[in-house]
Amino acid sequence: MKKSMIAAQLYTLRDYCKDEAGLRESLRKVKEIGYEAVQMSGVGPIAPEVVKAIADEFGLTICATHVGYDALTNDLEATIAKHKLWNCRYVGLGAIPESFRNAGGAGYAEFAGIASEIGRKLKEHGLQFIYHNHHFEYTKFEGRTGMVILQGESDKDAVHFELDMYWVQAGGANPVEAVREVDGRMRVVHLKDMAIVDNKQVFAEIGEGNLNFPAIIKACREIGVEWYVVEQDVCLRDPFESLAISYRYLSSLAEE
Repeated sequence: MKKSMIAAQLYTLRDYCKDEAGLRESLRKVKEIGYEAVQMSGVGPIAPEVVKAIADEFGLTICATHVGYDALTNDLEATIAKHKLWNCRYVGLGAIPESFRNAGGAGYAEFAGIASEIGRKLKEHGLQFIYHNHHFEYTKFEGRTGMVILQGESDKDAVHFELDMYWVQAGGANPVEAVREVDGRMRVVHLKDMAIVDNKQVFAEIGEGNLNFPAIIKACREIGVEWYVVEQDVCLRDPFESLAISYRYLSSLAEE
């Protein structure tokens, strides 16, 4: 991992990126912290051309996105066009829709098939579908977790993963082992730490919690991860300060 491979997930700053002015100021601060790339997610209804212009203004690469399921199933052409405009290869889905989750193992298998079809269409345009997990994918159905079903029953080339280390841990799995299980299928990883505050499990800045990040980064490096994306769903302090704390810690683990 090099410093240039560390990105900020804008979902962390979603309350600050609701309009063009907010996005510009947020990206200015992100760049000032030291980030050279961002993941587009949680941003307000801003024209893709404007988003691209602001990112370019601050020299920030748009390395990945999270888009809605509807954008992938009912508006794929526009989604493809937007990612090409942004020169962004990785098209992310933040979670499996609830209807598939509620259908148990059969729902995960059905979704794996649908995701494979979407992924194959994206690959025709040089793009890659990536799936971001939470903890519920580690529910077991007749001995198999939802994540095992997704990984085993999807097209290995068309469906890649964007494992979130916090949620892997929250699901009871081992983050380092989880990374190795998607060798060849993960180029973007989500990083946030887990801490205990007032007897409660909380999201923490990287290095401020209990996850073994030196081992996690080592495993990610070994499987060829390209983008190390900092995301903190809820911050216990100013989100920009949280992003700065995480960036400084990850920078200490980076190669020159």
